[in-house]
Amino acid sequence: MTEKRKNNGPDIQDMAERIRKGNRRALARAITLAESIRDDHQVDAQKLLGILLPDTGNSIRIGISGTPGVGKSTFIEAFGRFLTALGKKVAVLTIDPSSKRTGGSILGDKTRMEELSRDPNAFIRPSPSSGSLGGVARRTREVMLICEAAGFDVILIETVGVGQSETTVADMVDVFLLLLAPAGGDELQGIKRGVMELADIVVINKADGDLIPIARRAASEYRGAISLMRPKSKNWSPKVLMTSALNKVGVDELWDTIGEYCEARSQEDELNLQRKEQSSAWMWSELEESLVNRLKSNTHVSAKLAGMEADVKAGKVSPTAAARELLSIFLDKQEK
Repeated sequence: MTEKRKNNGPDIQDMAERIRKGNRRALARAITLAESIRDDHQVDAQKLLGILLPDTGNSIRIGISGTPGVGKSTFIEAFGRFLTALGKKVAVLTIDPSSKRTGGSILGDKTRMEELSRDPNAFIRPSPSSGSLGGVARRTREVMLICEAAGFDVILIETVGVGQSETTVADMVDVFLLLLAPAGGDELQGIKRGVMELADIVVINKADGDLIPIARRAASEYRGAISLMRPKSKNWSPKVLMTSALNKVGVDELWDTIGEYCEARSQEDELNLQRKEQSSAWMWSELEESLVNRLKSNTHVSAKLAGMEADVKAGKVSPTAAARELLSIFLDKQEK
């Protein structure tokens, strides 16, 4: 049965009720609205989110990043299957700012997580195709809220891109996992300090067979490196664990550790305060992006933009002076 329609558009209240009941078709339709760039779809999406907002916030939001070749897909599938076996409903979302340009590795999500994709208690959503990391992040945040309203207990947000995507994911989750391969020395040197500082739990994956001794040495080295960093919370010091996703070993300890993390961060209401700060930052990010888009689409600004940018590149005008002039044109035309 399709959703009822009202005024040639979806009946938002009816869609919200279906989502609350876990209806997958309504969930997919809602996510399509949230990811759409059409103005009418965005209006409907925001109405829907307004209705669903009281039903959000009841999940554990887990960010997952990892170095290439670390076995992230195998890990997420093993961890997801472990959670669904516990009776948890699990949603896997991906932030991949390269998906529009490359077609995205994520298009093969249901292939690379074949067992999890068939699990009735799991939901896997590819990254929305957007060239902007900010755009992908905004839509992923909204999809996360919709999934929470649909009753998912655990939201796994995976980062495929490199660079700022780790920070973006860390800014929307409760706990951030960093997956690393069983290596040390040069490998440790190659990991950006900023990424290590984001991690609440470091997971050495592929700790199986001949790699177990190497994984143990790597874990020891990472513990040493982490001990030199200032912890994000006075109530939690990042932990280093070992797993073998292939053999499904260590995922139970990881889940227990996540529970310990949530309990520790709940002291002094830290976790709740973190979510409030994230929501505030999300609002400012949304405001900044909307203003920049409005500025770029302004006919008076766009008429000057290419020439001004060329002058900046040629060193004829300073970036600050160019920005101020464009902003002045925009504000002047807005006031009139």
